Amino acid sequence: QVQLVESGGGLVQTGGSLRLPCAASVRTFSNFAIGWFRQAPAKERDFVASTSRFGRSTNYADSVKGRFTISRDNTKNTVYPQMNSLKPEDTAVYYCAAKDPFSGSYYRSDDYTYWGQGTQVTVSS
Repeated sequence: QVQLVESGGGLVQTGGSLRLPCAASVRTFSNFAIGWFRQAPAKERDFVASTSRFGRSTNYADSVKGRFTISRDNTKNTVYPQMNSLKPEDTAVYYCAAKDPFSGSYYRSDDYTYWGQGTQVTVSS
């Protein structure tokens, strides 16, 4: 069982930055790949980024490449999604999720087993 808790959401102006730490309550955090997803009102939940077990491999949606990064510190059981150069279209609820690193796709939300409660990010124009 993995419990994930996101924090760091809020209201920010266009061009601003936010970091959304995702803390996990689990014995061996490095057993899990972590994904980051977002869901805007009336839209599906979309992939944003992911990191492999030890952070050596990351993936990003085209819409956030060059602006967002994801890193992890397994000694602190925490993933650090970082959002820079924010745009109004980045407004959404952001979720972190954990999955078995050896099965499924990093890009599909259905392949993730454990989810955080989400944190709201609102970017004003």
